[in-house]
Amino acid sequence: MSVFDKAKAKAEELLGRATEVYGESHGDAAAEVAGEARRLEGEAEEEALEQRDHHRRDDDGLAGAR
Repeated sequence: MSVFDKAKAKAEELLGRATEVYGESHGDAAAEVAGEARRLEGEAEEEALEQRDHHRRDDDGLAGAR
């Protein structure tokens, strides 16, 4: 997992949360929903990157040699 990919996913999550909070505080339902969607996309991307990284650590490269 690239540090940049993880940072990008975290930034998406945080920007989504900020938009969501803005929508909540200003009574803007569209902004709230858009922010929630962006936050969830960031969380999903982070999870996918972690799963991919975890899978790589489990693979010692010797699977075909055993």
